[in-house]
Amino acid sequence: MKIKDKTIVITGAARGIGRALAVRFAGQGAHIALLDMNAADLAAATQQCIDLGVRAKAYTVDVAREADVAAALDAVVREFGSLDVIINNAGIVKDALLIKVKDGDVVGKMSLEQWRAVIDVNLTGVFLCAREAAERMIKLAKGGVIINISSISRHGNAGQSNYAAAKSGVASMTVVWAKELARYGIRVGSIAPGFTHTDILAAMKPEVLEKVIAPVPLKRLGQPDEIAHAAQFIIENDFFTGRCVDLDGGLRL
Repeated sequence: MKIKDKTIVITGAARGIGRALAVRFAGQGAHIALLDMNAADLAAATQQCIDLGVRAKAYTVDVAREADVAAALDAVVREFGSLDVIINNAGIVKDALLIKVKDGDVVGKMSLEQWRAVIDVNLTGVFLCAREAAERMIKLAKGGVIINISSISRHGNAGQSNYAAAKSGVASMTVVWAKELARYGIRVGSIAPGFTHTDILAAMKPEVLEKVIAPVPLKRLGQPDEIAHAAQFIIENDFFTGRCVDLDGGLRL
C-alpha cells in the first residue's frame, strides 16, 4: 500500500508514539485522523500534521466506549471519504504487584479497578477500534491495514499483570484477525516496542532510567519515530500480515 493520500486513523495520537506516527505519515502525504482523550495535546498534534500540508482532524474519543468509537469512525469516513489504515496505539498503565508483601505481611494487591481500567483501554479498546474499522473497510471495498501496538511486556513483566495480559491479547488478536480479514483485502499486524523514550520514561530520575536501560543490548531507549518506521514497513509491505514486529533493542524480559 502506498501511503500518500491514504486516510490513516491513529488512536492515542496526542503524544508519544501516537504523535510520532501521525507526524511521520503526514510528512509522507497521508491524511490523518487523530483520536485521543487529551484535547489540548490532541489539538497541537493535529496542527503539526496540518502544517505538513495534509488534511488532519482531531476526534476526542474514549476507545473503551463502543458508541464513541463507532461515531468517530463514521465521522472519519464521512469527512475524509475513506479509511485505509487504523493504528491502535492508545493505552494506559496502572502497575502494581499482584500481591505486595512486607515483613511477611500482605500490605497491598492489584485492585480490580487497576485491572479493569487497563483491560478496558488496552484490550477492549483495540477490539472495538479494529472491529469498527474493519466493518467500514469492508463496506468501502478497498481493503486496508490494521496495526495494533503490543509491547515487550506481553512476555510477562513483574508488576504488570494487567498490562501484560492486555498486550499479549493484542498480539493474539492480530493473528486471529489476519486470518479472518484477509479475504477482504485487509492485512493486520502488530508492533511490540521495548522501552521507548516517551513522556513517562523521560520523567524518570536519571538513576532509575539507568536501571531501565542497563539490560538493553543496544544501551538506549527506542525513539517514537523508530516505532513509526516499523508501522510504515507494515503498511507498505503487502505480504506482511498476522505477525508481530518486536522492536526492543534486543531486550528479553
